[in-house]
Amino acid sequence: MSQPYPEISTPDRLAVLTIAGFDPSSGAGVTADLKVFAAHRFYGVAAITALTVQSTQGVQRLEPLNPAMLADTLNCLADDINITGVKIGMLAAAGAVTAVAHFLAGSGIPRERTVLDPVIRSSSGRALLDAEGLGRLQGELLPQVGWLTPNLDELAELVAHPVSGRDSIPKAAHALLSRYPGLNVVVTGGHLDAPDDFLLTSSGVEHWFAGRKIETAATHGTGCTFSSALLCQLVSGLPGPEAVSAAKRYVRAAIENAYPIGKGKGPLHHLYNLEKP
Repeated sequence: MSQPYPEISTPDRLAVLTIAGFDPSSGAGVTADLKVFAAHRFYGVAAITALTVQSTQGVQRLEPLNPAMLADTLNCLADDINITGVKIGMLAAAGAVTAVAHFLAGSGIPRERTVLDPVIRSSSGRALLDAEGLGRLQGELLPQVGWLTPNLDELAELVAHPVSGRDSIPKAAHALLSRYPGLNVVVTGGHLDAPDDFLLTSSGVEHWFAGRKIETAATHGTGCTFSSALLCQLVSGLPGPEAVSAAKRYVRAAIENAYPIGKGKGPLHHLYNLEKP
């Protein structure tokens, strides 16, 4: 078992926001994000973009919420709570993309504390954002976020050409940076033979983070978990490369400490570091 993850030291219990879908199995989406926030000693608040019928065996049905409901939720939270950072996950529909973009534009939340996990398809291949939604994400939302955390398939969708392996990742990331100045791109490498992650900072500096394969069925929600952990590290004040490295360590430990849940790809143990030894 891994050693407890080091606590983040913050002067107050800061509040961070997740904007994402609801996964009834709690392996991904807002409930997973809230667990990650708690594990990092942040107070988490949430705005749900869509309801899903899903389990560890996959997504069966998706029901986007009314964009006006989402917008009202975001404004209600912001009027009451000092939100210090935002993680954005599955948006599900074009209306939600526009609602979130409008919220960010008037929120005053620093761009460098906004992390977008561009959920476009489920791991089983089900579409989780339609073509209109993807277009709005690229035109309205990406110019406002400071961090983007695509996997290889999502990166290929965003640059509109195949990303076949490690050597093609930097070029694709630079294409995004040229289109969206100020964006930091973290490409998660779980689909690579060696699961190395790649960071292209907003200043154009490249970093690779070595990984190792873990033989496990507990892989549901790894992208959600990484992006939420990254947000926590950024809000805590870590520089970009250190924040990415710390988030990667957290995900690895949450996988290593997972226990069997469900009949499919099970969830990580997001709260492992809160258990007594």
